[in-house]
Amino acid sequence: MPPSEDQHHDDFLRLFAVSEPALRAFVRSLVPRREDVPEVMQEVAVVLWRKFDTLAAPGDFRKWAFGVARLEALAWARDKARDRHVFDPDLLATLADAAESSSQRLGTQREALEDCLGKLPEARRQLVLSAYAPGTRIEQIAVQRGQTPMALYKVLHRIRLALVECTRRALAQEQHA
Repeated sequence: MPPSEDQHHDDFLRLFAVSEPALRAFVRSLVPRREDVPEVMQEVAVVLWRKFDTLAAPGDFRKWAFGVARLEALAWARDKARDRHVFDPDLLATLADAAESSSQRLGTQREALEDCLGKLPEARRQLVLSAYAPGTRIEQIAVQRGQTPMALYKVLHRIRLALVECTRRALAQEQHA
């Protein structure tokens, strides 16, 4: 039985919401002016929704969406070709390849880091998350923990080194798998 229209819409929104930040960064890498990104993203969203029925499997959404974003950025560049602030289509294609590759690599690194964070003892994980939360001041955390800021920096440094090593091992395992 085919999914209901509401379910179809919900499936699209879930997939788009997860991929939107990476898509926006990808489009930003292809469009020379930040002010033009919303215009291109709007077209990307419209095309993705219109063609959502053609998506073979939900797991393919991100790759498919990046392909659509690339085509929409190229179409936008063609339309704006008279504007001296728009990249040449060949350069845009080269930038798109580099940005897509970078996005995939960063996604893999982010996943490895999140796995490593999950392996930390709860107290250390909470310390890292609180220390790097927006607006956090190390001095405040140090006072709460009864430490000097320098002692807290040293603890955080050791945790960061462990996370870097764990992430490197995870990425090396993934390359050999």
